[in-house]
Amino acid sequence: MKVSDILALIDMGNVALPEFQRGYVWNRDQVRGLMHSLYHKHPVGSLLIWATQTQGAPVRGTEHLTPGTVKLLLDGQQRITSLYGIIRGRPPKFFDGNRDAFTNLYFNLDEEVFEFYLPLKMKDNPRWINVTELMQQGVAPAIGRLLALPEMAPHISAYINRINSVHTIQDIQIHAEEVTGEDKTIDVVVDIFNRVNSGGTKLSKGDLALAKVCAGWPEARQEMKQRLAKWGNVGLYFDLDWLLRNVTTILTGQALFSSLESISASEFQHGLKQAENACDYLFNLISARLGLDHDRVLGSRYAFPVMSRYVILRGGKLSTATEQDKLLYWYIQTMLWGRFAGSTETVMNQDLKLIHNDPVALDNLIEQLRRSRGDLHVRSEDFGGATLGARFYPMLYLLTRVSGARDWGFGFPLSANMLGKLNALQVHHIFPKALLQKAGYQRQEINAIGNYCFLAQTSNLDISAKAPEIYFEEIEHNHPGALASQWVPMDPHLWKVENYREFLEARRQLLAQAANTFLNSLLSGGISHAQVATPVLQRPTTAIPGHVASEDEERLLRELDRWVLDQGLPSGQYGYELTDPITGQPLAVLDLAWPRGLQEGLSQPVAVLIDEGRDTEEAANKAGFRFFTNPEDFRAYVQQEILADVETAFA
Repeated sequence: MKVSDILALIDMGNVALPEFQRGYVWNRDQVRGLMHSLYHKHPVGSLLIWATQTQGAPVRGTEHLTPGTVKLLLDGQQRITSLYGIIRGRPPKFFDGNRDAFTNLYFNLDEEVFEFYLPLKMKDNPRWINVTELMQQGVAPAIGRLLALPEMAPHISAYINRINSVHTIQDIQIHAEEVTGEDKTIDVVVDIFNRVNSGGTKLSKGDLALAKVCAGWPEARQEMKQRLAKWGNVGLYFDLDWLLRNVTTILTGQALFSSLESISASEFQHGLKQAENACDYLFNLISARLGLDHDRVLGSRYAFPVMSRYVILRGGKLSTATEQDKLLYWYIQTMLWGRFAGSTETVMNQDLKLIHNDPVALDNLIEQLRRSRGDLHVRSEDFGGATLGARFYPMLYLLTRVSGARDWGFGFPLSANMLGKLNALQVHHIFPKALLQKAGYQRQEINAIGNYCFLAQTSNLDISAKAPEIYFEEIEHNHPGALASQWVPMDPHLWKVENYREFLEARRQLLAQAANTFLNSLLSGGISHAQVATPVLQRPTTAIPGHVASEDEERLLRELDRWVLDQGLPSGQYGYELTDPITGQPLAVLDLAWPRGLQEGLSQPVAVLIDEGRDTEEAANKAGFRFFTNPEDFRAYVQQEILADVETAFA
């Protein structure tokens, strides 16, 4: 098929894009590479097209399709979209992406290269030809302008040939393979797509389920993105699979996406609204009651589909404070012990079976969790992890918000009603890193949770790198009780750097006591001391390697993750907890990870580790992760091995 014929078929509604395809993700270098290959008549690969019945076809963004049969692009979307944008001067109707990637492309008649418009370089320079204008107006205007300039005469023949070569790109034949037949269901076609689409991201079970939903409700994907954007605006970041899981559990009582098979489009719309309302309710409840008000401290994400169904089964909200607190108790315990860190769907289904309209449903959930753990009692060694990635980091933040902890500079309570980024607390090293490094302490000890507290920004800056034995006395004088409110042991002997390990152990004991007191209060004293003394599963007594050490590091990781999303690839998981597949015990925390690969099922697990120790790297390596310690090396890997450099691939 000629390029121009393919574009005409798109205009007529005969060629479209299947709903399960992700949006346009190419960048300008890839567009330039494609045009370079076509100009030099290099092969650019064939297209794969699914010919299917127009009625009921899972099509994205196209209102008018030809009756009878429609051709859906399975492989070739990026190439055809780029060519459509350049030749037509606008994106196709099914477009979803950044149109700047193909807008204002120019061709240099001397060097025979394609570049995007730069005013200082190209303005009023007749040797730079606007490619879109050339495609739309034909060669005559461009050649006429050159003929009017005497200085072009020595090169005019070569220039005319080059202009014609660019213009005839739209006449190049691109081979197209067709998949057709009644047996080619959407499941079969998605499997074919995953097999041939080695340069992109493999579709997940969620993608397939959503594709089927969109066949009946084309706006579903965009509607879901709007909900995710709303939560993202307040610092809570989730992906489509997570939201789809909430809808699935609400509508079916099952975790598996396949259970959506019998759900109609109208039912799904209603379920999405229910999921939004339930999640809004839970976010508000958790932030108000627990103070967990931003993404870093909102753990146990896959407890939400279970809680969402529980809330909807009870009319959209819980009737008493006792019921609210009991649900929150279960939620915190799933976070502390990694309830959903392993086989998510299996564990979720176990919990979903217990939450029908039964007055003791929450008791059953809690008892099931207790049986899987041995007990739900917090011990001092549980606070032995390292910083922002450890399971008990959110617990430290929670205690700060709900237990009357006070700021050390101003003396006011750091309560749960100080919500949002404007009032976000800063992590403070109680013993400064430089002081501990100079004294010979190791990285994991320096970044231990027991060495962290939360302060207002000004207080954090004022204390800076002072030694505790100096600034603790100032705080206690100015704000009596403020130190103890943040579980600082009040023995001055422990405030000296040489006694740092003793300080950590003493503070961990205080934190564990505070955690148990608060958790028991959520159950209104229902867990007695005798009950929590039952045998416990073996827990690690050493620090879990890996952490995000600062807000600057977190910002760097956020920017890197946004860049990955801009390439049309899946978002990574922050502070990904690497667990033993048999015992479920945490092994390490990876700063930013894709445990199923950037191409799910086609590429190996990958992680970015910023300034981590060898123990974290070894844990990642043993778990089969390919890891990068430099963001630029990671970007190069994505471009060269995942996205593939089009100019090289097509050359």
